[in-house]
Amino acid sequence: MKRMFGSLLAAAVLITSALPARADDKVRTANGIVQGTTEASGIHAFRGIPFAAPPVGDLRWREPQPVKDWTDVRSATQFGPRCMQRPVFSDMVFRSNGVAEDCLYLNVWTPAAGPRERRPVLVYFYGGGYVAGDGSEPRYDGESMARKGIVALTVNYRLGVFGFFAHPELTKESPHHASGNEGLLDQSAALDWVQKNIAAFGGDPSKVTIAGESAGSTSVSAQMASPLSKTLIAGAIGESGALINPTLGPVPLEEAEQTGVKFATAAGATSLAALRAIPAEQLLETTAKEGMPRFGTTVDGYFLPRRPADIFAAGDQAHVPLLVGWNSEENNYRSILHDAEPTPENYAQAVRKLYPERADEVLKLYAASNNEEVMASATSLASDRFIAYSTWKWADLHGKTGGKPVYRYFYSRPRPAMNAPAEGSGPRANAADSSRGGPPPARGAAHSAEIEYAMGNLATNKVYAWTPDDYKVSETFQTYFSNFVKTGDPNGAGVPTWTPANRGDAVSVMHIDVNTRVEPEQHRDRYAFLDEMFKPKS
Repeated sequence: MKRMFGSLLAAAVLITSALPARADDKVRTANGIVQGTTEASGIHAFRGIPFAAPPVGDLRWREPQPVKDWTDVRSATQFGPRCMQRPVFSDMVFRSNGVAEDCLYLNVWTPAAGPRERRPVLVYFYGGGYVAGDGSEPRYDGESMARKGIVALTVNYRLGVFGFFAHPELTKESPHHASGNEGLLDQSAALDWVQKNIAAFGGDPSKVTIAGESAGSTSVSAQMASPLSKTLIAGAIGESGALINPTLGPVPLEEAEQTGVKFATAAGATSLAALRAIPAEQLLETTAKEGMPRFGTTVDGYFLPRRPADIFAAGDQAHVPLLVGWNSEENNYRSILHDAEPTPENYAQAVRKLYPERADEVLKLYAASNNEEVMASATSLASDRFIAYSTWKWADLHGKTGGKPVYRYFYSRPRPAMNAPAEGSGPRANAADSSRGGPPPARGAAHSAEIEYAMGNLATNKVYAWTPDDYKVSETFQTYFSNFVKTGDPNGAGVPTWTPANRGDAVSVMHIDVNTRVEPEQHRDRYAFLDEMFKPKS
């Protein structure tokens, strides 16, 4: 799957230069004509466009294969099925056409009237821990970004055992002697599709920014690191997470293969052919059984020739501008204290269990002398251990070796109060209601809380009673995102000036809240400590 960025770009220009202006929401792609709809806002939407062949039968666990051409006009008015997954996260709301193994579809929202406009492009990868998520989720909807002048896409990719399964037989049959990372290869195939087709939707294939949150953010770091994708992008946005331990870090191919062998044995399959013959629903249910492994990313020697951290350290990643950051409460203090009260004594005891040899150092870095400080410091420690450190490491490495600006943010706006619950209500209907047995309400910006703000989609989430301040924060955040997609620089009229983190001696961080402002980096000493703790053993 050799990538020829220049050839693809030239081909896209030749194909689309002869196309007439859009009529009846029809667009001719490389595989055939699709017909979408025009929204009330005037944005043209195309849903459920296949970018790869259905990964079923003998194509299960293969790298994505080309789509077969079609001759009739293909309807693009309904989101395709979401990839195989179980109902894991309460904040996920889907508009997809069910769930199926045949799920490699993408969605396009464009403000362009025709193919000659060359608008900047945003490709968004959803989060969900590589086990759940979908491009149809309202929080990722691209219409609001399209109203900012951007061609916006969401992309489906395979999940769980279907998207991250390695096995010796798979490696043997692969022309690249690799297996695993099928979901990341799906994302890369979607970026290839963009290069070949996005000009027909009025997009500029030379101005493609990739973005994502959580697992989507780790995916962005992976695509930047991969030799298959790094020439296909012009910019990157990461919201909470990089493919660097302890956050979903990849394992060696041999280790991933043995995990696959153990799963095959548990599934009762003695060969790859037998595994491929098992119905998708049955495979999915097998993953839910006690003791089953979690499937993650792999240093497969093809998509990922080395660990992403090593690739970034060597400067072998995509040399593009990066906008990256994390939230103030990525994880709750309870993950450190569990059921213990947040007292200094209990906090010290918990830290000594986590870091028996270096507890005094941790208690100095994350100091707390009263209950309020305990909750704050334990929240910071929990957040850093979960996902903030990996994001910091990504930003730090790229700032040193990427040759382009890195814009760092820290997002701290808590969600407002919830509306009165309704029957079948949507995102996080129970997530912050301790009276129903959930965790305590967030003290800061919880993991994933920024998505609707940054994408301009607060109105799609009916769970929360959004205030004027929330819409103010959203306008600021989305303006930064849209400016960055357009120019590789978040700065512009109406928002505070954002200084790159890797410019000069002082590291600057944009604190995004009602009072958005730039501040010097704080707590670098914490990340230096965690850098030692998470350093690879080999």
